[in-house]
Amino acid sequence: MGFFDKLKKTFSGNKKEEKNNSVPLEEEKKEQLEPELDSESKEIATKHDEPNDLEPPKEPVAKSPLDTNQKEEPLEEVVEVKLDKTEEPLASKTVTHEEVLENATEEAEAEAFVEKKYDKGLAKTRKTFSERMNELFANFRSVDEDFFEELEETLIGADVGFETAIRISEELKQEVKLKNAKKKSAIQNAIIEKLVNIYESEGIEENNALNLQQNELTIILFVGVNGVGKTTSIGKLAYQYKNEGKKVLLAAADTFRAGAIDQLVVWGERAGVEVVHGDAGGDPASVVFDAVRKAKEQQADILLVDTAGRLQNKVHLMKELEKIKRIIQREVPEAPHEVLLVLDATTGQNAMVQAKQFKETTDVTGLVLTKLDGTAKGGIVLAIRNELHLPVKLVGLGEGIEDLQAFNPTEFVYGLFKGLITIED
Repeated sequence: MGFFDKLKKTFSGNKKEEKNNSVPLEEEKKEQLEPELDSESKEIATKHDEPNDLEPPKEPVAKSPLDTNQKEEPLEEVVEVKLDKTEEPLASKTVTHEEVLENATEEAEAEAFVEKKYDKGLAKTRKTFSERMNELFANFRSVDEDFFEELEETLIGADVGFETAIRISEELKQEVKLKNAKKKSAIQNAIIEKLVNIYESEGIEENNALNLQQNELTIILFVGVNGVGKTTSIGKLAYQYKNEGKKVLLAAADTFRAGAIDQLVVWGERAGVEVVHGDAGGDPASVVFDAVRKAKEQQADILLVDTAGRLQNKVHLMKELEKIKRIIQREVPEAPHEVLLVLDATTGQNAMVQAKQFKETTDVTGLVLTKLDGTAKGGIVLAIRNELHLPVKLVGLGEGIEDLQAFNPTEFVYGLFKGLITIED
């Protein structure tokens, strides 16, 4: 089942209870799991002559005041045998049962939390896209050349990208002729279906997860122009990793921008992680060298490196980034494990221009889209995937320290097109 079919099924009401009510989900999983656990526990109880195997074993002290001395010795023997033979499976079954229910609840709550984040974060984009579609169909009289030209302008205005807009318009022309579609709802659904299908097909082999190393140092390089939220994203990510129990270090290698070092130091204090830095105007590669050495000495899990973003001087920037990479690879040959380009989603097509330029300058492995909640230009994610083929790894869905989220392609599609699909009876 493709994204669009899932969307239709969701919005037709078949998944409303599952996605919006975590209590029924817990009840449902409990009903599914309890019969199996009950049958297993009864079998264990039969083998060990226990009346209720799910109850924790009772202490012998509770019965001893009521027993005679003649029964005291056999009682101890029975308890001793039971502990040797049955305590482990009994504890295992009880814990497994509780853990399954607890995990089901936690998963449902986590899913609901992420869904709510995307729903809220994409509200402005969804509203603008809906308004543009309504405006398009308000003048809708017939599906002619004028309509398709207006459709292209509408899609380009929604920041889905020029190539995507032209492709959808051309494909829709053929579909309208074949199906003789005339209803507004059918054509609107066809437009959204094509957007979703193109988005899905372009991301078949896309990896949106960060390349974290197991039991080894992970080095992540952050690039991007000034003012896009690069330093803030580093601070938020450091905070999240620190809370996960990881040892994190930051490297302030943006030595040229006024206040960049101080800003990262503040974020380091807020996140509770150490920041390796030099003097303003110093050599960025030297800072990175010190940071990598310190990360190895302290057996750190993750090193996040902030870099300068003077895109107006691409040659100098490229040489600087290449030097930083050489320094890193001298100490950790397979690093950096990620080169993340940070883009401000509110800039729309300007973000696309920056992405193209940085892609030419350095080996970008993924994108961080900041301020997605504060813009109506969330369609830029479609354009980035379809035209640049760069995976989005992280998205900013709020100003809070916990609002930098791992990118979830499915929740993005749901959040972008929620309520725009018409379900006919």
